[in-house]
Amino acid sequence: MTKLTRSGYAAIAAIVAITSFASLGAAGGEVNLYSYRQEFLIRPLLDAFTQDSGIKVNVQYVKGGILKRMQEEGKDSAVDAVLTADIATLRQHVEADTFQAVKSDVLAANIPAQYRQPDGKWFGLTVRARVIVHSKDRVKAGAITRYEDLADPKWKGRICTRSSGHVYMKSLLASIIAAKGEEGAQGWANGVKANLARKPQGNDRAQVKAIWQGECDVALINTYYIGAMRHNEAEPVQKEWAASIGIVFPNQDDRGTHVNISGAGVAKHATNRDNAIRLIEFLSSDKAQAYYAGSNYEYPVKPGVAWDPEVASWGKFRADDTDLWRIAELVPQAIIVYDRAGYR
Repeated sequence: MTKLTRSGYAAIAAIVAITSFASLGAAGGEVNLYSYRQEFLIRPLLDAFTQDSGIKVNVQYVKGGILKRMQEEGKDSAVDAVLTADIATLRQHVEADTFQAVKSDVLAANIPAQYRQPDGKWFGLTVRARVIVHSKDRVKAGAITRYEDLADPKWKGRICTRSSGHVYMKSLLASIIAAKGEEGAQGWANGVKANLARKPQGNDRAQVKAIWQGECDVALINTYYIGAMRHNEAEPVQKEWAASIGIVFPNQDDRGTHVNISGAGVAKHATNRDNAIRLIEFLSSDKAQAYYAGSNYEYPVKPGVAWDPEVASWGKFRADDTDLWRIAELVPQAIIVYDRAGYR
């Protein structure tokens, strides 16, 4: 698959649109989109959708504040659809009643049930796995195989993670609650905190850098960061970071590896509702799935779509098939568990 040059779109993505959709209009041939996802990931897809459908996509790329803005605008909101980067944000939109239920035979056929909200209020579009990575030099292959292993005292002073307040960490612990119950999850959080080599900090790339520097030996990251580092021409040193780690897809002998999603929902007060549904249906199509997932080294949510060669090189794995809407519901409980552990 030919990839779009990331550097070109990264420059464009730095210029965030702040104008109101009201100034863009809401004609029948348009759809207004808020996106948490970066422009280089989705702009080519939106252009392809317009070419196929004739529907113009007016999009604002926003890092945060979308939910609050939609709540404040209420019925006056001009947004028709929202693209997000994680399950926790999708849950927040459902709880805030900013998404509406959608029934679509196309989406039901393209997206497995565990990656859809039961009432059709959000739909997963790409998948990423939360994996364990370790130093190739200091940790033997096979020495760690399960999330539960991270709480073993033998790893004391050897683990790095990002803050427990980040959505990726909260969703992972929610999946452990789903599998082990609150008591089991509490033991895990307590144990991992006791094994930390440093205070939780930084993003997923920073955890890999810490392994490369010898600050810790084991970390948790999302899979797409591996591809992003391996192919980082702007900062070639990140290729060295990625080359220093081994990858473990945890819990392959039991429940499988925890996965998260990017996803989309139709705004509650969408003016161009039908166009919004058509856009999400397009993003679940074979053509869009192959590009959307491949452009960020993620997994297509639609079964049967070929993986990007870089992604395929990490090997096949069994994903935890717990419904993500269930995991999303457990995120508030996960926050409490982390707090009790003093895991910041």
